[in-house]
Amino acid sequence: MMVRMPLTPAEVERGERLGALLRRARGERSMLSVALDAGVSPETLRKIESGRVATPAFSTIAAIAGVLHLSLDAVWAEVEPATQMVSRAQVAS
Repeated sequence: MMVRMPLTPAEVERGERLGALLRRARGERSMLSVALDAGVSPETLRKIESGRVATPAFSTIAAIAGVLHLSLDAVWAEVEPATQMVSRAQVAS
């Protein structure tokens, strides 16, 4: 049996930012319509939008972003705070 490690506060916050971004991008479109177009279940989209799934699969986010006409770069810029991106760049150099 695989044990899932608890999410860190940073992962929870990132999931909440992702959910908020997807809700804004969805606008007036129904959750059902977006989910079906992306090939995910409406329940999965609902959980991501509500922040209950803080670390969804990359392919899931890519599919939803595509349906919502969001680039993955735009999603990442919104979801990952600039301060963390700067500190990672410093570590890499």
